[in-house]
Amino acid sequence: MKHLLFFLAILVSTLSVAMTPGEQLEKELSEKAGQSGSKATPQHEIMRKAIEAISGLPKNTLKKGQKLPGFTLPNAVNKKVNSADLLKKGPLVVTFYRGGWCPYCNIQLHAFQRVLPQIKGLGATLVAISPETPDNSLSTAKKNNLEFIVLSDYDNRYARKLGLVYELPNDLQDVYKKFGIDLPKNNGLNKWELPLSATYVVAQNGSVEFAFAEADYKKRANLDEILETLARLKKSAG
Repeated sequence: MKHLLFFLAILVSTLSVAMTPGEQLEKELSEKAGQSGSKATPQHEIMRKAIEAISGLPKNTLKKGQKLPGFTLPNAVNKKVNSADLLKKGPLVVTFYRGGWCPYCNIQLHAFQRVLPQIKGLGATLVAISPETPDNSLSTAKKNNLEFIVLSDYDNRYARKLGLVYELPNDLQDVYKKFGIDLPKNNGLNKWELPLSATYVVAQNGSVEFAFAEADYKKRANLDEILETLARLKKSAG
């Protein structure tokens, strides 16, 4: 009886701390932000002001109910991938990330990898897009053991269509350089531009069913809401 009670206590304890995919991602992002926040420096103040300067940008991005513009972009091995072909197979989850150098992006990419079986099980395809060159996208995919599609958006041309692109101010460029982050080299273009953190769930007809765009790169789309949206699409499709 004692062994049974001990087992039940362990089971209850395990269930009480179990987190949903969205909660786990939020916890990991918060922990990372907390680590950075504990090291308040002039550089972090520059980053804070840069986020504040683009706080209104998400208002002008792609919204739920609108149609996702089509794309044809190279994958990590420089093979063209077309959104229309992907939508023939089922819904799309399209996420934009800044690059493999961004720790918050890598946390999100790992989280997407964890729920990839669920995304596939709901009949959807996951696509991650960044302005990095195909070679750097390949490095990101390998480093994070990603099994989903990673695409390169040269000059942020596609992200620009969705209203996601912003330019880094000069003082923030200097901070990035001190951190060893060379966006022109990573992106193959002499520009200091990045896309907002953004994620979309797109139905087979191209309609955006879930939209997230955020000026603060430390915040990311809720995985639970993404999975719930995909489940609803699967149910409505019969």
